[in-house]
Amino acid sequence: MTEPLALYVHWPFCAAKCPYCDFNSHVRDSVDAARFGRALQAELAREAARLQTDNPAARRPLASIFFGGGTPSLMPPQVVADVIADACRLFDPTPDIEITLEANPTSVEAAKLAEFRAAGVNRASLGVQALDNTQLAFLGRKHDAGQAIAALEAARGLFPRLSFDLIYARPGQRLEDWRAELRQALALAADHLSLYQLTIEPGTRFATEHARGAFALPEDDAAAELYFATGEEAARFGLAPYEVSNYAKPGAESRHNLAYWRYGDYIGIGAGAHQRLMLGGELHAARRHRGPEAWLARVEADGHAVTAEETLSSRDRAREAMLMGLRLSEGIDPDRLRVRTGLSLAEAVNPTMLSACLDEEYLQWLPNGRLAATWEGRLRLDAMLPVLLR
Repeated sequence: MTEPLALYVHWPFCAAKCPYCDFNSHVRDSVDAARFGRALQAELAREAARLQTDNPAARRPLASIFFGGGTPSLMPPQVVADVIADACRLFDPTPDIEITLEANPTSVEAAKLAEFRAAGVNRASLGVQALDNTQLAFLGRKHDAGQAIAALEAARGLFPRLSFDLIYARPGQRLEDWRAELRQALALAADHLSLYQLTIEPGTRFATEHARGAFALPEDDAAAELYFATGEEAARFGLAPYEVSNYAKPGAESRHNLAYWRYGDYIGIGAGAHQRLMLGGELHAARRHRGPEAWLARVEADGHAVTAEETLSSRDRAREAMLMGLRLSEGIDPDRLRVRTGLSLAEAVNPTMLSACLDEEYLQWLPNGRLAATWEGRLRLDAMLPVLLR
């Protein structure tokens, strides 16, 4: 119970819906930001009270706050400041607490970066997605490459830590073009990059367009080449792949996201947010209403908008921990797995499939006794995990 918490704050609103996005994001002509901010504070206070009731002798340390979305840079900076202040009052912030805010690099949102820094944000994550104007238009982004570069330069001067996202394996993308774009990006600013392969998610505009043949994605072999090239180029700039899609210089890893991947406790507030909290010796999984207006109404009526909460069995916990942990280069710590789930690693996996994955060199035992996926294994995680886990 002394392990630090992570706090996720979801702002569900965007200026426009990107055609590839299946996140819980919504476009509205106007938003009563002050009301939504008060509702976020109410949900946070409720979770803090539950944890305090569960363990009256000690307050939980808080290691990270992450404002995600949607587009959190559309939030008024004062709302961000108020949530940060409440979090630091209700919990014990660690001396090096990481406070991240996702932002789009449009000129309007970039102009607010200094205010977010003053509000307490110390890590910015910019949704650049591409440094090519044609590709940005295809991806439905509202900024151009020049605005992205300007926002990165502004953020570099404001925030101690900086990350940004790029999407690759786009239609027709050539290996040499991706290498050049990635080198340009790596030279700009960041100590952390999130590099995502474009995938077609059900219910998105891209799903409709892809189904009718409007565009095609690279074949598996070509996508694999792009993935391996991504690691090579990142390494040239001193960034290591500490997670399947995330690269960082030593010490610059996202502490907040590591809490998820290491299967730690986290609070999630806001429309559609999920959370995992140990209460009464059991791990509680909860999710909140996805619709922003319905979420707001429920919080104002009841103090929260949790629509489902359950205690997870040891088997469910082990599956979740394995699904998350094998994404990390550091792999699964068998001792932590047992403490967190009540099951040993041997009890969590199918021994025949484990042996096969080791023989095929998709998985490996590290010298420190952890189980980790290899580079080849990371390409196959989605197919491998369902048959590996019990």
